[in-house]
Amino acid sequence: MNHPVFRSLDHVAIVVPDTDAALTIWRDRVGLKVLFSEVVNNGALRLTHLDLGNTQLQLVQPLKADHPLQAWLAKNGAGLHHLCFGVDDVGKAFTELPKLGLGVAPAPHQGTQGRRALFLDKGASQQVQLEVTGG
Repeated sequence: MNHPVFRSLDHVAIVVPDTDAALTIWRDRVGLKVLFSEVVNNGALRLTHLDLGNTQLQLVQPLKADHPLQAWLAKNGAGLHHLCFGVDDVGKAFTELPKLGLGVAPAPHQGTQGRRALFLDKGASQQVQLEVTGG
C-alpha cells in the first residue's frame, strides 16, 4: 500500500449474534484456524480472530443488550461490518485522516489485544465502514 497513513489490511469484521454458531461455519466448514478470542470494552464485545493467511477475519459478537451492534444486527442480520487497516500510530491517524477528507470518530477506542483503534466516518468512503488500528 502506498499511502502515508495506511500500512496494511488488518482484518475484515463480521458481526454475529453467536460466535460459537459462527465458528461452525468459519472454522469447521471453511477451515480457518482460530488465532484468539477475547472479551473487550468492559464485557461489551467478544472478538474472535481467524487466520486468513495475509490478514484476519474478526467475528464481532455484542454481549450487552444495549450495545449499538445489537440494533445493527436486528436491522441487518449477521454480516460484513467493516474493513480495518493497520496504521503505525492511531494518534497520528486521528489528526492526519481528516486532512485527507476522512472524518474520524470523536476518540479512539480499545481494539483487539489492547491496541487502540479508530472508526472513520463512512460518509467519506461510499458508506463502507472503515476502522484503523495500531500498536
